[in-house]
Amino acid sequence: MQTAHPRRWTALAVIALAQFMVIMDTSIIGVALPEIQADLGFTPDSLSWVFNAYVIALGGLLLLGGRLSDLLGAKRIFSLGWLVLATGSLAAGLADSTGVEITARAVQGAGAALIAPSALTLLMMLFGNQPKELMKAFAIYGAAAPAGGTAGVFLGGVMTEWISWPWVFYINIPIALGVLAVVPGLMPSAPPRRGSIDFAGALTATAGLALTVFGVVRAPEQGWRSAATLASLAGGVALLGLFVVVQAARREPLMRLGIFRAPNLGAANVVQLLLGAAWIPMWFFLNLYLQQVLGYGAFESGAALLPMTVTIMVLMVAVAPKVTARYGPKSPIVAGLLLLAAGMTLMALVRPNGSFLVDVLPASLIAATGMSLAFIPSLGTAIQSAKPEEGGLASGIVNTSYQVGSALGLAVMTALATSQGADHLGNASALTDGYSAAFLGAAGIALIGALAAIALVRIPKTTAAEPSETPEAIAA
Repeated sequence: MQTAHPRRWTALAVIALAQFMVIMDTSIIGVALPEIQADLGFTPDSLSWVFNAYVIALGGLLLLGGRLSDLLGAKRIFSLGWLVLATGSLAAGLADSTGVEITARAVQGAGAALIAPSALTLLMMLFGNQPKELMKAFAIYGAAAPAGGTAGVFLGGVMTEWISWPWVFYINIPIALGVLAVVPGLMPSAPPRRGSIDFAGALTATAGLALTVFGVVRAPEQGWRSAATLASLAGGVALLGLFVVVQAARREPLMRLGIFRAPNLGAANVVQLLLGAAWIPMWFFLNLYLQQVLGYGAFESGAALLPMTVTIMVLMVAVAPKVTARYGPKSPIVAGLLLLAAGMTLMALVRPNGSFLVDVLPASLIAATGMSLAFIPSLGTAIQSAKPEEGGLASGIVNTSYQVGSALGLAVMTALATSQGADHLGNASALTDGYSAAFLGAAGIALIGALAAIALVRIPKTTAAEPSETPEAIAA
């Protein structure tokens, strides 16, 4: 057995920080959105692009980031990702127009797409020859995601309320500089490998996703049957189809299509896509309901979402792995998606003169419980279904599925909410109708996810895995 890296646990702390930051940057903007909208002049239907620009770049470029990490070295790409993230964060905070803000958010997403896969590769380099420690490392890495979501909601409220909204972006800069300072002497190095980089695949995937989301978001304004909408949707679908053709034709593609022949990998990715498509719109519109209907300030809104996010963090780390070990992955996935659908259906009953304790808290806790139960086993199933040598590819694919689902789900629910009155700022009744429609639509997506899991996820012949392996493997 090879000698363990002497500073591996310190390095793991930096790797976990990377996962923390990637997720935090998706949640920290939530309570700042009304302030960003007012200062930069976003329309209700274009406001979602402050979120979408990040997740489209992240989801579309994750596979490219993994490939670059394999070829050029994870340490080098990890550092490059932090540099790109810091640059995008500075531009996002200084933005004085909607176009600059959206572009800067896309740059942030590109940086995150370099950080996320290289961080996982570095983790494997540090702990891959230490099986017992590897499981602990995966658990810490996995716990960083819900912690980032929780911190993002709260810090976003604090900064927006007591400083100013640009600081939800500026906070990345000192952290990035600190990471860049310690990486050279802390992280392991690997020599570059020979191979080609599939830029055509990355371009078609990202452009196809962006064009599809653009068409859906603009549809309420342009008309679903308008030439502009149909052209955007057709172009997006065509580019995504071209991505599949490119992957099938290339000797070294970003995504080997044959990997989907692995049992349950495709099913788990479908679940992750639908989970992202249901969860992110709920989180997005709940922020807006709290501030634009109930009149909460940014700090109050962030604090109001803490019970939900803390519930997610605790259940994901302490409960979901044990439930999965006890019952296998299929049951908690189905139960979680059904609970998520139930919580969002209850949330659709929000009132213009509602209250946090009656209209928000019970529904958000039910939804959070469902999210916690479904996310961990579906993620673990996707990664474990692949061959060991393709674990990194499987991780990139499942992360991409969730991010793509998030972007498309938010685009569809934004269109639905706008058509039902969410563009009538200042009219609490109309806004509530729009947000209620989005919650109900997201509940429908979660229900479809539960049905898909019932139909597609296979129960392995040996449901109970080794007790010493299962929880940690799922946390990975």
